Amino acid sequence: MTDDGRTWIAALIRHFPELIEELAPSRSRTLRDLPGRAPAGPAAPIRLYVSDTIRDVTDGVVELEEAVRERLGLREVATAPVPVRLRRIAGVLDHIAAHPDLLAHVTDETRRMARRCARALGDPEQLVRVAGRCPLCDSVSLRAFPERATVMCVNPPCRHVLKAPEEADAS
Repeated sequence: MTDDGRTWIAALIRHFPELIEELAPSRSRTLRDLPGRAPAGPAAPIRLYVSDTIRDVTDGVVELEEAVRERLGLREVATAPVPVRLRRIAGVLDHIAAHPDLLAHVTDETRRMARRCARALGDPEQLVRVAGRCPLCDSVSLRAFPERATVMCVNPPCRHVLKAPEEADAS
């Protein structure tokens, strides 16, 4: 489970600067820009959904770090940018693992924030090919959707969703 946490934290560390870059409008030259004059303004409008995502992720990371520090009894630390806070959380993941409910919370929140970043950046969900055949249609079309923690047959007439490991244990 700590590997899941590390994966989602790494995704956030990678995507957050991309969000900041995506928010900054292009200053490319337009026909209105004449030599000797100040640029007429941004060529692209600011996308509010990117701004909202940055605010949501920033608030979420701050709250998550505070919850982790409080639960683990760690001292207060200076404020820092989001990637630094995420690295600090990643640095104590082994200690977080001693508290299964806290580890689940950290994993769920970082997954949620990483997915939100990916959506704001227009990244499609990645598929991973799974060896084996679908138990229903016998097709070799099994794919894993890591963000959803789901394995599914992508054969159009079938679309069978395999049980998640937790569901199989409960049966």
